[in-house]
Amino acid sequence: MDLSFLTLTEWLGKPVWMWVTFLGVVIALMAFDLGVLEKRRKRKLPADDDGVMGVGQSLWLSAFYIAIALIYGVWVWLTLGRESGMAFYTGFALEKALALDNVFVISLIFAFFAIPLKLQRRVLLWGILGVIVLRAIMIGLGTALVTQFDWVLWIFGAFLLFTGIKMLRGGDEEHDFSNNRLLVWLRKHLRITDTLHGERFTVKQMVNGKLKTFATPLLLALIMVETADVIFAVDSIPAIFAITQDPFIVYTSNIFAILGLRALYFALAAMVHRFEYLKPALSLVLVFIGLKIFYAQLWGKLDPAISLGVTMSLLAGGVIISLIKTRPAASEPPASL
Repeated sequence: MDLSFLTLTEWLGKPVWMWVTFLGVVIALMAFDLGVLEKRRKRKLPADDDGVMGVGQSLWLSAFYIAIALIYGVWVWLTLGRESGMAFYTGFALEKALALDNVFVISLIFAFFAIPLKLQRRVLLWGILGVIVLRAIMIGLGTALVTQFDWVLWIFGAFLLFTGIKMLRGGDEEHDFSNNRLLVWLRKHLRITDTLHGERFTVKQMVNGKLKTFATPLLLALIMVETADVIFAVDSIPAIFAITQDPFIVYTSNIFAILGLRALYFALAAMVHRFEYLKPALSLVLVFIGLKIFYAQLWGKLDPAISLGVTMSLLAGGVIISLIKTRPAASEPPASL
């Protein structure tokens, strides 16, 4: 079978075989997670277990995804060169850190709709599949804009500076989903059941002698999770376009960071309060990347090693300070009589 066309044909600046290789890795990872690990875990569950992923399993599976991403980054480095490899790692680290904030919002969405833990896995699965498609569309649009209009990078830089400073000064945000415009619109235009119906997103119910399709709260939760990702992508995509304009690096680093989110969610949801200093670190990263855009437009490209070093240092500093500052206080010894 002649596969030479995969090498000769390019798509978005890269040979088709590189895109096929990436998609093959993604499909293999999801098949392994959902087809092998999930079935194996369910077989070992006792009859009264609700199937919720434990924190330990969540951390191990997330470590596996991170290891695969790091190995893939080595392949990118060896195949496309040092600059592409460093851009991949910088984008991956940035997107992974931004995902922590996303986890906090997702946990609030699940709490608002009273989604039990055993059903959250299903929403996260479909949510990640949706993210893979939505990010492809958004990155494709971003690539087209940056390619056709170089001045768009100035807008990206100003937006990142504004967002970073706003995050740094704003503190914690309140999330009141009861007044969310999208949710209000959905409730006005869809027939929605009052209760969950297991893992089903829609159900058929009799209305005036006719079967009608109703959305369940699980579907509303999924729509809100996807919407939250689109909102977060407004920050993350300009940030990674400031690191590299190569759509292959932008998309692959984004997707590898997101793939492990389902695995990491259950551990992060339980420990998200331990990362209170990560948000200021993220703010400084966005400010740095915004300034990097202006520097690149005025004086030329900044060494990718500097971008990677500054990004990793700020994020690592935020994590370390958070873990130190929020560690449980040692219990005081009982007073002597």
